[in-house]
Amino acid sequence: MAASEKHLTALKDLRVSSHQIPAFNLIPNTSIQKKPLLIYHSAFHSNASASTIESHLSVVGVVSPRWRYTMYSQPHFHSTAHEVLCVASGKARLCFGGDKNPKRVEAVLEKGDVMVVPAGVAHHLLEDIDGGFNMVGSYSAGKSWDMCYGREGEEEKVKGIGSIGWFGWDPIYGKEGPSLDV
Repeated sequence: MAASEKHLTALKDLRVSSHQIPAFNLIPNTSIQKKPLLIYHSAFHSNASASTIESHLSVVGVVSPRWRYTMYSQPHFHSTAHEVLCVASGKARLCFGGDKNPKRVEAVLEKGDVMVVPAGVAHHLLEDIDGGFNMVGSYSAGKSWDMCYGREGEEEKVKGIGSIGWFGWDPIYGKEGPSLDV
């Protein structure tokens, strides 16, 4: 096992949740590329620090770690890149798909969980359960990200989502992994 993999749950033992979320109002969610929101439950072991997660992501090379922070409480999405969020500490209730969307996904996520959020999928923090929720945020390597809110005037940005390529390797597991099976 490579040094960067010693902090990972074995792929054969990984539990994954997959969610297709339909467009809602001006939020495209998964309707354009048909790639699901993926949640890798406990992908990183509980002893993995934010630095360890960043190092692992850099070794795999599919995404580039860009920040450490919580999740914004305002629903937003990205139209220029897919996002990979790795929970480095804490526990929180998050919403995907837009807060008024009847087909939204609400999930409690905690240290070690990973979210592969396709471009266009709205997401935001509903509740920081223990007061220490933080993530390592990453975007497709070589891509910059923008902020969209499902408002009038963002239609041209949303059209660009269809041309964003999907991952050739899984952002966490490399040559194999759940993102390659969608």
